[in-house]
Amino acid sequence: MKTVCKLVLPAILALTLLLPGSVLAKDKSLIVGGKNFTEQLLLPELASILLEEEGFDVTLKTGVGSAIARKSLENAQFDLYYEYTGTAYTLYYKQDDTKIMTDSEKIYNWVKNADAKKDLVWLDPVNFNNTYTLMMNKAEASKLDIKSISDLGVYVTNNPDKLIFALDSEFWERPDGFKGVMETYNFRLPPAQVKKMSVGLTYQALKEGLVNSAMGFSTDGRIVAFGFVNLEDDKSFFPVYNPVPVVRKEILDAYPEIQTILKPLADKLTTEEMQQLNKAVDVDHKPVHDVAMDWLKSKNLIK
Repeated sequence: MKTVCKLVLPAILALTLLLPGSVLAKDKSLIVGGKNFTEQLLLPELASILLEEEGFDVTLKTGVGSAIARKSLENAQFDLYYEYTGTAYTLYYKQDDTKIMTDSEKIYNWVKNADAKKDLVWLDPVNFNNTYTLMMNKAEASKLDIKSISDLGVYVTNNPDKLIFALDSEFWERPDGFKGVMETYNFRLPPAQVKKMSVGLTYQALKEGLVNSAMGFSTDGRIVAFGFVNLEDDKSFFPVYNPVPVVRKEILDAYPEIQTILKPLADKLTTEEMQQLNKAVDVDHKPVHDVAMDWLKSKNLIK
């Protein structure tokens, strides 16, 4: 009898380990990815803390560009990360229907359905819209009477060598980036007037007067802190960019509770609060982990 048990129990254990979604088949470990700017450090940090509270062992891998983040998810090097609806629609799927990309619900449903065919699942979208923005110092924008991107385009056309722009390489190349802005708003900027740098440095360059205009993100806390103004996108060029946790279907099938765990971030993070979180990191120089913990505690999401 003992011999039978010795043979049967290992067989049962081996079979259990092979069953999809088995508790024994997984150790509840997750790789949560993130891109290379502050908000994309904060979102994974917030998510990882909530997941760890529920017993997951989380490894954070942040600091990459959009293309690498996407490939990492597709190649199972990430299990989940926060992607923006506008990025998926315009950059990965090369779409440009303004009726879809400027509507939060339509663009979310479009990318969700498209990615489902690749076994990538879009969970609940976060409420805030972190769209791209072109910024200027309030004083200079007022002096030059530039309120919108149309105004900017007219000024550049009449004064092509007057303004210097700061932007990162990705924003220069991507279809929803600066080349698209120039095409939509009918102006051309001489290459010598473009200074390429990491997105984190564009704010500092504008603050120090090294450039006259810079690309940024609408939820960045430095916009208010540094006295910048967002130029109105009066032709609605920029798509909606709601961040959404995108998870590999294999992972969600094994751990369906992930959606419930992350939903409070979707429900409670507003544009204003995201600006404050970004400001705490970028302006007040607080550690990302501390900022995330403080916010979660303020919302009674952790103790």
